[in-house]
Amino acid sequence: MQIDLVTVIVDEYDPAIDFFTGILGFDLVEDSPALTDDGRPKRWVVIRPPGAQTGILLARADGERQTAAVGDQAAGRVGFFLRVDDFDAAYQRMTMAGVTFVREPRTEPYGRVAVFLDIAGNRWDLLGALQAEEDKAGHQTH
Repeated sequence: MQIDLVTVIVDEYDPAIDFFTGILGFDLVEDSPALTDDGRPKRWVVIRPPGAQTGILLARADGERQTAAVGDQAAGRVGFFLRVDDFDAAYQRMTMAGVTFVREPRTEPYGRVAVFLDIAGNRWDLLGALQAEEDKAGHQTH
């Protein structure tokens, strides 16, 4: 058993695809035409971090209730977690690409963390190993 997809509600498909693939480095797995329950056109858009099994379905908001949820899917809490191998490199690359960080990097018992906003305004944790663990892992591969 595994979680296959989670949904992120967005205002529009293409800017969201650009953000997740161009800035975060996710893969675009599928972008297919589909229909809403009442027959209006929509798209089935799936992205996923390289090598990950769980993907994200980008769903364009449809109606007032969904529009109100854009950027607030976790009621202001961090609702998504992106673990990276090289925290400092990812943080620097994302900062240079214009990603908004609402909490600067800090060290917690579980590793390095900084909170950023996706294109819709949802809060994400950027997570990386503690520096000593990164150094240790780096030395083991040399």
